[in-house]
Order: sequence, then structure tokens, then C-alpha cells
Amino acid sequence: MPKKPKSPCSYPGCPNLCYGQYCDDHKTSENRKYDRYERNQITAAVYRSKRWQAVRKKYYEAHPLCEDCLLEQRLVTAEEVHHIVPLSAGGAPYAESNLRSLCRSCHLKAHHKIGDR
Repeated sequence: MPKKPKSPCSYPGCPNLCYGQYCDDHKTSENRKYDRYERNQITAAVYRSKRWQAVRKKYYEAHPLCEDCLLEQRLVTAEEVHHIVPLSAGGAPYAESNLRSLCRSCHLKAHHKIGDR
């Protein structure tokens, strides 16, 4: 299956083409900047923890399809694990009852509904 074409790196003045938002030269620096200035530090620490990575992997293996799309009778592979009650609102970070596996589209819709992105 062919890949989609490369697009320009979003870093100002960078001439490189890449498959994601940033090229390999700028990806780590932009992620660090996002973690430092835009993401809550407590939340960022949870997402970097090995415990979260293990919980996320276990939940994703148990729920490989997007749960919102399944309600609409569509079979779409889940890409992200979403907290129903956000960590910033006091949601439990590791409780399976607070998790949903979602595709990228449904995950963005969920955050737009909450108003935090």
C-alpha cells in the first residue's frame, strides 16, 4: 500500500520533507517545548511514566478498535487511549474505567468537546 506523500516540516525555515508534522531534526526539540510550555507538568509526568505505558499497552491490546466508531457500527483501528475524565479535572490516570481507545479523529473530537485543544 503506498504511503501518502511527504509534506514540508512545520519548523520555521526548515526545507526538509517528512511524513509527520516535524522532520527528525526538529521532532524532539518541538516535543520538549510542548511538554515544557504547553502541557501541565504533572500530566506530562504521568504520560512519560513506565506505569502509564504498561497500562496503555494492556488496554490497547484488549480494545484494538475505536470504541466511538464501534457505536456507529464502523470498524476503525484505535490509535490512542483517551482519559474519559481528564487528568487535569482529577481523573484517575491508571484506572481502566477512565479509559477509552479511540482513533485519532474521535480523540480530537472528544478534546474539542471538552475545550482543551
